[in-house]
Parts: sequence; structure tokens; C-alpha cells
Amino acid sequence: MPTFIAIALRNLVQARRRTLVLAAALALVTALLVLLLSLSAGLSDTLLRAATTLSTGHVNVGGFFKTKPSDASPLVRRASEVRAIVEEHTPGLDYAVSRTRGFARLISPTTSLQAGLTGIDVEEETEFTRRIRLAPESEYVDGGREQVVGDLERLAEPGTALLFAAQARRLQVTPGDRLTVVAETPQGTRNSTDLEVVAVAKDIGFLSNFGVFVHQDAVRTLYNLDDDVTGAIYVYLEDHTDSHAAMEHLRTVLISEGFDLLEHDATPFFTKFGTVAGQEWTGQRLDLTVWEDEVLFLTWVLSAVDTVSFALVSVLVVLIAVGIMNSMWIGVRERTNEIGTLRAIGMSRGRVLGMFLLEALFLGVFSTLIGGLAGGLLALGIDALAITIPSAAVQAILMSDELHLVVEAAPVALAVGAFTLLSALSALPPAIAASRLQPVTAIHHIG
Repeated sequence: MPTFIAIALRNLVQARRRTLVLAAALALVTALLVLLLSLSAGLSDTLLRAATTLSTGHVNVGGFFKTKPSDASPLVRRASEVRAIVEEHTPGLDYAVSRTRGFARLISPTTSLQAGLTGIDVEEETEFTRRIRLAPESEYVDGGREQVVGDLERLAEPGTALLFAAQARRLQVTPGDRLTVVAETPQGTRNSTDLEVVAVAKDIGFLSNFGVFVHQDAVRTLYNLDDDVTGAIYVYLEDHTDSHAAMEHLRTVLISEGFDLLEHDATPFFTKFGTVAGQEWTGQRLDLTVWEDEVLFLTWVLSAVDTVSFALVSVLVVLIAVGIMNSMWIGVRERTNEIGTLRAIGMSRGRVLGMFLLEALFLGVFSTLIGGLAGGLLALGIDALAITIPSAAVQAILMSDELHLVVEAAPVALAVGAFTLLSALSALPPAIAASRLQPVTAIHHIG
């Protein structure tokens, strides 16, 4: 084996120009793949952070209450009992919060908009307050000041609301202004309340267009809800990848505690009203989902990025494979006499085959390791620079105003391994041809 390694390395050095060109191409493609994988991982991480800040926990214990079969109110009754069971029996629990939910029309002195209402207890929402960034006045007022106006902590006061910059711009309001909120109650009547805008937050991509955060008593007042009624219990885990297992465990526990549950439906809760209203039952049924279910309508972004990445890398893979194969064919032609001599002195076909594959393997390993390392470092550097995305449309899609990349060890290792394997497979046809050369014919080959 040491002899084969020495021969393989010598052959790569002798054809150094060809080797360097192929090595550079392999390294660049590997680096590009690592960058694309880091972008995809960054989008997934951004989506997770945005979703779990605004509209979902890692696991959600929601439900519907029906006074008659055609009803569908997104309520959880006996909320304190349900939350106690959840907090006691959730494996890997970090913390849990309760949020009330509803839909209402927000009316300002100049215009109005329809939005989801999320009632929160800001004192228990420590992660929410940590992740939300207040927007400078210039982001929602033409000619506004480059300073933050408003106070997020005031959301602990009854009758208060937090808007996002795009919503404040559309409603033409600033902190201190008042809104009238009108909603239809489960009884079919309309109710209204006045709220003071106490803070305006930076937009968090597409998701922040749909929701307004208010003191939880505002939702209770609008819908005439009891204190022991909530919209959903959001469960946050120490490891979000355990969400499906945690959900299934909670389903088992809640059923054993006597609660009725809906069949798991991997869609956002607001798409289930028609389905639930068409079912012949009354009373309460809990509905358990994981965070991916609640943002299913946004996963097209990840799919689109992955599709474009796959198409681009596929084209480059074909080009690289053709380049490696051509290089090996040239090597076989140039070294036909050498191959004939080696075969004449007793080298087997299998060893000739192994010698050429070893060359390709060395080329692949060294090139892809360099490319993977370079791509990973470049991705980390781009993420550290916190590059601002200038387009508001792109910010909405990417759910961030900064380009975010995440380098993960497993995808980098996969990229290195895949392109190393590609190198070996591309060299296989020329290597087989070299191993089948007849010694006499090869020794007397000219050219």
C-alpha cells in the first residue's frame, strides 16, 4: 500500500497543472455547496426563531370549543389544569406560556386593517421581550426620527398594544395613539375596545404582517372569556428537534387524563375552522401541533432555496465529473507504456485499477476538504458581518433584515464525502479501461 500511495501522489504531482485545475474546480464547487447549505440552514433557523417568537411554541396545546356543531371557537377551557399537566409531563421542557388568540379589525383615525390578536402576559414572556427589537420612528413615519419611541414593558398594562413597523405605517399611528378594535364574539355579536399603542417593533419578515400583540385582558374583554380560558399553551423545549416526540407523549397523557383530542392535522390552527365546524360534536377538543405545522405555509421558501441549490450544484457536478473523467482518460493515454510495463512485471489488473482510483480519491479528499473548510469559514464570516438586506420584499421572504447563515458539521461532512465519492466514481471508467490493457500492446503503444 505505501508503494501505491507513493505512485498515486507522484502521478498527481507530475500532472500538476491538470491536478491543480481539477482541484480548484472541486474545491470551489464544494465551497459553493457548503455556502448554499449554510444559507438553507440559516433560513431554517430564522424561520424557527421568528415562528416561535410570534405564533407558535415548539409544541402547541390549543383546541376548539363548540356550543353547537357548527361552532368553531379556538379556545382551551380549564386552561390552568391543562397547563399544569403539560408542565408536569412534557419531557425536556424549558418553559411554557399561555396566549389568548383572536381575529379583529384595528381601526385608526385614518384607516383600518384586519389582523390576528395575540394576548400575552409580558411578564412571563421573557424570551419574547428578549427577541423583539423596537423600531426607530423613521421606519414607520415618513421623516421620523432615528430613535426608538415607546416602551415594550408598558405592554404589562391593560388596554395596550404592540404593533410592527409595517402595521404602524399602514395605520398611520405612533406610540401614544389609540386604536379601536372590533371583533365578533362566539355568540355572533360584535364587541369593541380601545387600545393604546405603547410600542412599535421591527418587522420580523412575513409572519409579523399578520399579528398584533396586546395585553391578554384585551382579548378576554373582546370575547367575554373567563379567566380560566386561553387560546393555546405554547410549550418550549430545551431541544426543538424533540418536538414530535414530546407532542405524541402529551397526546397520550392528555387522553389518559380524560381530555378529548382532535386527530393530528399538520396545518396551522386558523385553517381548521371549516373542518371543525363541519364535525358533529360539541364541547371541547384539544388540538396538538408542532411548530412546523403552524408555519407550513412558509416552508415554500426553504423548498425554493433547496430546489435552486440542487439545480445549480447538479449542473456543476456534471461538469466536474466530465472534467475528472477526461483528465483520467488523458492520464491513461499518456501512461499506456508505463501501464504495460507494470502489467508485464506482474502487476494485476486489480492493482492497476486501484492505482488510478487512489489518485482520484486523493484528488477528491484534499480538494473537498480545502473547499469545505473555505466554504465554512466564508459562511461564518458572512454571518458575522451581519450584512443588511436592502430589499424589503426579500426581508419579508427571508424573515430577517440581515443575511443569516448557519454552518453545521453534518452538511459540511456530507458535501466533502459526496464530492470525494464523485471523484472516485468519475475515475472508474478510465481506470477500468487501464486495467484491461494488454501488456504487449501497451508497451508498444506510441503517442
